[in-house]
Amino acid sequence: MGQVISGTWALMLGMMLLMVGNGVQGSLLGIRGEIEGFSTVEMSFVMSAYFLGFLGGSRVAPEMIRRVGHVRVFAALGSFISAALIVFPWLADPWVWMFCRAVIGFCFCGVYVTAESWLNNAATNEDRGKVLSFYMYAQVTGIIIAQGLLVAADPSGFVLFVIPSILVSLSFAPILLSISPTPAFESTKGMKLRELFNVSPLGITGMFVLGGVFSAQFGMSAVYGTQAGLSIVEISIFIAMFYVGSVVTQYPIGWFSDRMDRRIVILTVSVLATLGAAIGFLWTGSFYALLVAAFIVGGATNPLYSLFIAHTNDFLSREDMAAASAGLLFVNGLGAVLGPLTIGWLMTSLGTSAYFLYLGALTAIISLYALYRMTKRAALPSDETGSFAPVLPTSSSVAMEAAQEYAQYSIEEEAETQNAS
Repeated sequence: MGQVISGTWALMLGMMLLMVGNGVQGSLLGIRGEIEGFSTVEMSFVMSAYFLGFLGGSRVAPEMIRRVGHVRVFAALGSFISAALIVFPWLADPWVWMFCRAVIGFCFCGVYVTAESWLNNAATNEDRGKVLSFYMYAQVTGIIIAQGLLVAADPSGFVLFVIPSILVSLSFAPILLSISPTPAFESTKGMKLRELFNVSPLGITGMFVLGGVFSAQFGMSAVYGTQAGLSIVEISIFIAMFYVGSVVTQYPIGWFSDRMDRRIVILTVSVLATLGAAIGFLWTGSFYALLVAAFIVGGATNPLYSLFIAHTNDFLSREDMAAASAGLLFVNGLGAVLGPLTIGWLMTSLGTSAYFLYLGALTAIISLYALYRMTKRAALPSDETGSFAPVLPTSSSVAMEAAQEYAQYSIEEEAETQNAS
């Protein structure tokens, strides 16, 4: 692990700074929107715009990189992010915020694709799993630090918008000054969604539903906090608990998933997430209950992303894995776009507690569908499945493909070991 860190620390530092900047603006807007008098529905459209832009970036960014190169795309998109962050406090209008959020989502997707391409190029088959783990820790650490910065200044002023702009600009330095020669980039033709569904109905359905769950955490948690009457300090701690939970549970869940039917793990984890959401729904007035709920929901749902990737990979050939990643990312992004819009409507119609009602309903759907799929197909032997690789929903298709490469390598390595013995 030390060798992996020494070879990628500068790139990881840059990505962590990017995640701090992204995490601050996402949470801050939920607080600032309340100050500006935006309605819950208006804020749901603002938050949804980020995921719409990210979804568009997943389609356009690879072509941009192929045409003009990694460095130019990275620098250009990063500059757009820094500029857009300053517009929010300057022009406090829902339509302007929607446009800026879409631009930021598009640009962050392109930035992630570029940086993850360098990261994947620097990794070998043997250490790719460790690199992905290190990358996940850098991402989560950045998001958690971002929540602490919410209390650094008055959210009604300019300072908290300037901070992420500066951090995003600073993140370029360690990345651009440390990268090796630009890796080759090839656009992969995606697999049709119907074909992907036939290969893994649970994988593609779960990724779609999970998109709505993740966008609730990353996009609407601050909006919920303001509506629930939490202070800024309480909101920052509440949001951080979603990601603290994911750090704690990622590896135990991955360990179990490599040694038993992944569908049982998916079912168990989804049920836990539903129970966590029930705690938040039933005890909305207790701040400590909300922290427990956020910890359980985040600790259960964030690893589900990697579980669905691993489960889908178990039924794919090596040649189809890259094509499948585009489809998985698309359906997850589509669910993420619809998530904030649904939550905004529910919270307006049913009240603030509908936030956790929504989370519980989606995780219950995953649980029931996983149980149903267990009756339709026999489980694969654990020695015929790939290894679990941690990937967060904030990552691009490149990180997903890296996880798929690691899964395939682990299968081949296991086969070679058995043949040798």
